[in-house]
Amino acid sequence: MSIAWHEIRDHLMLLSSTLSFQRNFEALRCINEPLAHFADPAALLDTLQVGSRGPDEKNRILVALVRAAQSGDEAADCALTLMLLALWPGLDAVRRRSTWRKIGTGDEVASEIPARASEAIRCLDLQRVNWIAATILRNIERDLIRTRQREDRHQNQLTDADPDEIPSDGEAPANASPALLHRDLVRIVGKDSDLVIRVAVDGFSQAEVATELGLSEAATRKRYQRATQRLRDALQEFR
Repeated sequence: MSIAWHEIRDHLMLLSSTLSFQRNFEALRCINEPLAHFADPAALLDTLQVGSRGPDEKNRILVALVRAAQSGDEAADCALTLMLLALWPGLDAVRRRSTWRKIGTGDEVASEIPARASEAIRCLDLQRVNWIAATILRNIERDLIRTRQREDRHQNQLTDADPDEIPSDGEAPANASPALLHRDLVRIVGKDSDLVIRVAVDGFSQAEVATELGLSEAATRKRYQRATQRLRDALQEFR
């Protein structure tokens, strides 16, 4: 694990143990019903990461935290820190895949992901999002990949082309392959297309995808097996 990544989490954990953080957490509990039953931040994080509560209830807790993080009041930073800690297992999975894809050095990725996560939480449109954790993690990873692709395009253009002919970001052609893959999978497996892409293409484990989509591991495993069987059946028809 990157030293920087380890230090960021340690800093967040230390911050969550301070007296001022505890006071802000109490304020959050008083004005947010989904948080009212948690005695301390540790109990909240335990419920979100390994607790037995259902996906819908966990998602309601995350919605309350996002609203608080976007409020701009004194407890907003407390809510943001809790969100980062709650999402940490998913953020760590994004970090590992990003490092494997060589999106940047270990320390570069380690510093980039929390910054992007903080921005995503503060800017999230709760009117347009169903599953908080899945949306934030997916958007962070997508943006990291797109940024690297854009930088690679620019570097290639600087090397091979006349500088006067280099297109701006808005003019650069987008890679349509992921969109085409998603379209074809939707046609074959329907709503489980995202699940198949996250496991088979992006390299997520089924347990990680279960967390992102707010499902149990058993339900995720069953849906993945059903979707891949549909894909096999579809491939058989083309033979």
